[in-house]
Amino acid sequence: QVQLVESGGGLVQPGGSLRLSCAASGSIFSRYTTGWYRQAPGKQRELVATITRDGRTNYADSAKGRFTISRDNAKKTAYLQMNSLKPEDTAVYYCKLDLITRAYWGQGTQVTVSS
Repeated sequence: QVQLVESGGGLVQPGGSLRLSCAASGSIFSRYTTGWYRQAPGKQRELVATITRDGRTNYADSAKGRFTISRDNAKKTAYLQMNSLKPEDTAVYYCKLDLITRAYWGQGTQVTVSS
């Protein structure tokens, strides 16, 4: 069984930065792709960024150039560095560990971008 715990969310002004963390339990984290997703009120959950076990990354167009996903397999932790935040980035951000046969999700962390 895997548990994912996100942290690092909060209230930030437009143009500010936040760094989200996703800490995984268990021993399989390093073997699979992990990613960040977000869900704004009244909208569907959407992809933000993913990173494979060997570090290949993929970003949504909205995240390119502003967000950076990374992972530390020794610490079983994934990160999302978010810069130049905009009000439209306001959402609950979720971490996902993508196994071939199933996926694990964290409980989410709220990010609010507002002046």
